[in-house]
Amino acid sequence: MFEDLKNAMTEEFEMTDIGLMSYYLGIEVKQSEEGIFISQERYTREILEKFNMTNSKPVATPIETGTKLSKHEEGDDVDPSYFKSLVGSLRYLICTRPNILFSVGLVSRFMESPTTTHLKVAKRILRYLRGTLDYGLFYSSSKEFKLEGYCDRDWAGDTNDRKSTSGYVFFIDNTPFTWNSKKQPIVTLSTCEAKYVVAASCVCHAVWLRNLLKTVEILQDDPTVIHVDNKSTIALAKNPVFHDRSKHIDTRFHFIRDCISRKEVQVEYVKTEDQIADIFTKPLKVNVFNNLRTLLEVFQKKRKKHV
Repeated sequence: MFEDLKNAMTEEFEMTDIGLMSYYLGIEVKQSEEGIFISQERYTREILEKFNMTNSKPVATPIETGTKLSKHEEGDDVDPSYFKSLVGSLRYLICTRPNILFSVGLVSRFMESPTTTHLKVAKRILRYLRGTLDYGLFYSSSKEFKLEGYCDRDWAGDTNDRKSTSGYVFFIDNTPFTWNSKKQPIVTLSTCEAKYVVAASCVCHAVWLRNLLKTVEILQDDPTVIHVDNKSTIALAKNPVFHDRSKHIDTRFHFIRDCISRKEVQVEYVKTEDQIADIFTKPLKVNVFNNLRTLLEVFQKKRKKHV
């Protein structure tokens, strides 16, 4: 497919084949028979130098367990332009470092009136990057294109409005290629409802991805599996019976039931320790974070066995 595209482009435009891509827009690419490893080590060093964190002490996680932030944190005001520049620089790193997505998303909520407390949390992310400079994503070679997703949430984690944070990630043959961490649009009344809301969002994205893959002739013959670690949520998705626990839930979130009936998606249970999307919803302990980071295919370049 790639050779056909290249030949077609060559016929229409003047082109020169300079070999395999190794660097593009701050992303370093290392290709091998086993797959492709992408990282942003050079860009990360530039960020650390820009914000005077080159010699900072590394930490094991991008955000400390139990961290809660509000709009009215103690501390002096910080220049919003400086804070926005820092957060914006971190957001571009999410291209190859999805494991920092939640942390970056959290500090992004306070760009209007940041304080030194918010800045300290943001700079901790830089300290984490200081110790993981050569980490990146590995895309293994495969002829399988099975799509599957994982979704999770915290519950009422935002101290300002008590909304929950949703997170999901999609894999093709065990390789992550799209992820999301975002505050939910409504306040939910239970953990089950919060997971139902993120499951509905995840299913919407799954349907879109199935259609996108179809346009490039990658068909999904079976329903796309969505992994959820809450059995009550799965029962709610599969059981259309009206009851007190779900009578207030907006109709749009029941879209998931229609997709299940049309065999576009299938919701399955996964153990909490294997719920990869948990890394997108809350601060985690070091051992849990490292385990999920590995499942997310984020590795250190020199120790990755495939590269």
